[in-house]
This record gives sequence, structure tokens and C-alpha cells, in this order.
Amino acid sequence: MCGITGIFSFKEPASKPLLEGMTNAIKHRGPNAYGYFESKDGQCLLGHRRLSIIDLSESANQPMQSACKRYLIVFNGEVYNFQEIKKEIQQYSDIDFSTSSDTEVLVEAFALWGKAFVYKLNGMFTMAIYDTKEEVLWLFRDRLGIKPLYYYMDDDLFAFSSELKSLVLLKKEKGPFHLNKQALNQYLRLGYIPEPNSIYTEIKKFEAAHLGAVSKDGFSNECYWNIDKKVSSIVHTDESLAKKKLKELIESSVQYRLISDVPFGTFLSGGIDSSTITAVAQSISDKPVNTFSIGFKEAEFNESVHAAKIANHLKTNHHEFMVSYNDAIEHFEQIIQTYDEPFADSSSIPTMLVSRLAKKHVTMTLSGDGGDEQFMGYGFYNWAKRLNNPFVNMAKAPLNFGLSKTSSNRNKRAALMFDYNKNTHLPSHIFSVEQYYFSSPELNDILSDNFKEDVVFEQADLERELSVSEHQALFDVKHYLKDNLLVKVDRASMRYSLETRVPLLDHRIVEFTLNLDEKLKYKNKESKYLLKQVLYDYLPKEYFDRPKWGFGVPIKLWLQKELKYLVDDYLDEKILEKYGMFDIAKVKEIEQRYFAGEDYLFNKLWLIIILNQWLETNAENTVY
Repeated sequence: MCGITGIFSFKEPASKPLLEGMTNAIKHRGPNAYGYFESKDGQCLLGHRRLSIIDLSESANQPMQSACKRYLIVFNGEVYNFQEIKKEIQQYSDIDFSTSSDTEVLVEAFALWGKAFVYKLNGMFTMAIYDTKEEVLWLFRDRLGIKPLYYYMDDDLFAFSSELKSLVLLKKEKGPFHLNKQALNQYLRLGYIPEPNSIYTEIKKFEAAHLGAVSKDGFSNECYWNIDKKVSSIVHTDESLAKKKLKELIESSVQYRLISDVPFGTFLSGGIDSSTITAVAQSISDKPVNTFSIGFKEAEFNESVHAAKIANHLKTNHHEFMVSYNDAIEHFEQIIQTYDEPFADSSSIPTMLVSRLAKKHVTMTLSGDGGDEQFMGYGFYNWAKRLNNPFVNMAKAPLNFGLSKTSSNRNKRAALMFDYNKNTHLPSHIFSVEQYYFSSPELNDILSDNFKEDVVFEQADLERELSVSEHQALFDVKHYLKDNLLVKVDRASMRYSLETRVPLLDHRIVEFTLNLDEKLKYKNKESKYLLKQVLYDYLPKEYFDRPKWGFGVPIKLWLQKELKYLVDDYLDEKILEKYGMFDIAKVKEIEQRYFAGEDYLFNKLWLIIILNQWLETNAENTVY
């Protein structure tokens, strides 16, 4: 796990001080070593910060050169099947490998097979490989977008980095960047900014499952793995066979992700996903696995008691940290620094806290991310069925009106679900309302005209017709999982130089679950059905006979008391007037309703608080 940077100049030699500054800006991603490469003509510069996980020796430092001396690589992530690839390489060449690292295997694999080597990889990665003969810079990102990569390009240069903060340094040469209005609208709808957008018009996210090439002729990229194309006409319907296959895949995935030369552990919330991963890891490990959880004094947010029970049953080496609002205050100030652009998922705070806790004991952890999206663990999917019911559709206007006039906060929130028209993209609408964010009609009502821009989502071209719930889940995998949850975990953990691996997002598992009968995901009104059947082979079913918990902090409570200063500071009329993005009266109306008891409005306030804090922090970098 590392951080990578690079500059490819189309004209003058690239700036070495700039590259060094870009690399130092992400030193938290790799505190163990750093290195640079400069091509003979100064056209290409590469930088690397290393977090040592596999082969801790200096010989595994980067940039690393191929045996033939033609190729240079900088690599962020882990490729878990590198040992198998290494054996395959040795069948075709007599290369004497000098390290036990996956990095050396990757550069030699590229030397042997070219860009097609990426099809062989099982892992999470972004990498850059420079061909000194052809003077071409190649870029690769993993299938699910687990590892991040940003880039900037103009007529003079192409620059990339693992984090946005490195590229912001280009403002010294290029001037301030422009606020991306489409990204702004996406953020207010979703709470995050989906690829390829970033908050700046000039900076893009290199898309997941893509490879690209930079040369004097410019930049081109292509998709090498399309999740839509993995939806097959053949569906797995046999429960017994499906469970057997899923269990085998999870065990294989966890086994792969335990390959490490440093101490490891798991994040254990006590939910289905993290418990499954922890249980499998403990069944494989020959010693107690380190487990980490956090809790809250507010009972409705405190899942730590369940995590402790599971840890005790599995006999793990358990570590627990209780979170206070003081911890939230401390880490709120770090959100913008950590995520670089507006990011409204308040669970980033406990994720940073549990990462800080884990780093005191281990260098690598496993996470349960991906289970909800693949096995229909959210309430989104029931709403998808309701809103696609023709009778509900015909009655949506009276339902919206009637529910909005009740005294129940639950009903008032539900009313928003029925506020849409025939052209509405339902998966994103459902997500926005379920997350307490701004729906399209609400955003159109509150956002100033100068900042409004359409948010468009592509329609999937699939071999098999999916149910509405399956469409919702696919949307979540393609957007929410990749651009929110994985971003949250990567930045939070890497802030503390902690590698986090996600076994449930092994692409073999994703391809399998895409074609798993919906009835095996949601059966007898039970979500995550098949995953639970695997889990019950390791842990008693009664441990999980309870409602689903979310991994979050009590923001809706804290904003009324301990964190009210954020409302006072960042929803102040002077701040709102300064940027002119919102109808001030409507923002103040939401604020008044929230403090009058409509606490479901908290995330709308949180969205604007985070945005205004970002605007205040980045005023000198940004043209509005």
C-alpha cells in the first residue's frame, strides 16, 4: 500500500521540485520509504511513497525497474495472486527474481504480456509503468475502484496522484481551479462526487477498471472490465450449490488477503459482513486475530456490545474504543484535509477513529465492505419495489401530500419518496431520500440558478433483464460503494498509514453475486440471506437476530447540542451570502424545522456545513 505520483511533460522537461512536492503531500500513504524516477530527457517523472506490507526489504522499494531495464513501475495496492503469476512468468522466461514482492512480479508481467497482463490480476491497485523505449506512460486501476487515482491534463503536461491534494499544488503554475458545478450538484444529491468528476473542473478521477496511455500524442484510455457485461443470462438458483460456491470464494478471498509480512487484524462492527470476514480469517489463522471496534454512549448507535460478543466467541484479540463528541470535533476538522473535496458521509469520523485504534497494533486490516450492495442489505431495495408498483405510481401525488401533512417525522420523510416525475432516475432518487440528502426537486428549489446543473446517470445495457431491486443494487455497487464507501475507508485508513483490504470485493465474488438469484439474496423478508447461511457455519444464528445497524455517529443529536457551533459557523447568513449558492431563506427554513423537531433533516444541514467548510478552506485554490 502506497502513494504514487507522476508528471508527463508534452513540451519542456517536467519540474522535479513540483513532483517532489506532490509526493511529499501524500507521505502519510507511505511513511517507510520514498523514491523518484526521471527519464533521460526529463519528460517523465515518477514518485512513490511506500507503506511496506510484503517484502519489507529495501530491495522492494519503488520506483522499480524491470530486469530488461526497459520498464519502470510505481504501484499502490496489493495483487494477491502474484505468486501464481510469478510461476507463470517463470514458465516463459529465465528471470531471476531478486525480491519476494508483488511489485517485481507486476513489472515483469507487463514486460512479458504488455497491457493484457491486467486481466490476470486479482487485487486492489493503481499503477503507472513507463516504457523508456517507446516513451509511453501506462496507467492501470483495479476493477472495482478500490484504490484511487486522480489526474490533470492540459496542453503542457499530464499529472497524476493517489490523492487530489497533490494535484492542487499545480495551482502555483496553472492558477486557481474552477468549481465543477456538475460535481457540486452530484455532491448535494449523493453526499459524494462520483467518478470521473472531482470538485475541480480541471482534475478528473481515473475511472475504475480502466487502463490508459500517455505519450507525446496525448492521452487515451479504455475499459478492460465492464461490470454491466458481467451480468449473465445464466442465474444461480440452487441454494445448496450457491452456498457452497460462495463459501469457497469467500474463504479463498480471505486466504489471499492474509498474505502479509506485517501484523494484521479485522474491523469488527458486529454486523453480518464484518463478522463473516472475521470468522473466516480466524478459522484460517493459527493465532488469535486482532479485532477492532468502536462504540458510542448513545445506545442506538452503539454496536460494540455485539462486536465484543462475537470476538469472545471467536476468541480474537479484541480492542474497543468508545467515541465521544470530543473525538467527533477533533476529526471533523480533519475531514476536509483527509478527503480533499466535499464528502458528507459522517461515518468517515468513526472510520478514522477505528483506523487510528488499529494502527496502534497492526499495519493491515480486513474490512467487510461490499456485503450490503451485493446481498441487498439496505432498505433501498424495498423502496425500489414500491415505487415501481403501477398503483403506487398513480397515487404518488396524494401520497406525497398526505404523508407530508402528518406529524410523524417518518411519514414526512417517506413523503419525499413520492415526489418525482416520469423522467426521474429512480435509483439515485431513492438513494438521495434514504440518505436524507436533497432530492432533485428539493435541490432545484434551494440551489441558486447560477449553480444548477443536471445530474445524469447512464442506463445499463445488460444481457439479462434485472428486477428493480437488482437495478438499485447494481447502481449502489457502481456508484455508492466505489465513490463513497471505498473512498471513505481508503482515505481514513491511509491517513494513519494503515492498509485495508476488502475480501468481499474480490472480483470473483462480485461476478458470482451479480448472477445470483435475487431470491437467494432476499428470502422470506430476510436480507443477505445466502451470506448469512455462510456466516452461520461459523457463528450462532441467534447472535444476529436483531435489526440492521448503520455505522455512523449521532450527528442528528450532536448538531443540536455539542456540535451546534458548526451550524452557527457554517450556516451563518454571511457565509451563505458570500458564496451565493443557496436560497438563504430556504436554508434557514430547514434549520428552523430541524431544531423544531424534524430531526430527519440533519443530513441536509450536514451537506451544507461540509460544503461551506470546504469552500472556506479552499478559497484561494478555487474560482467559483
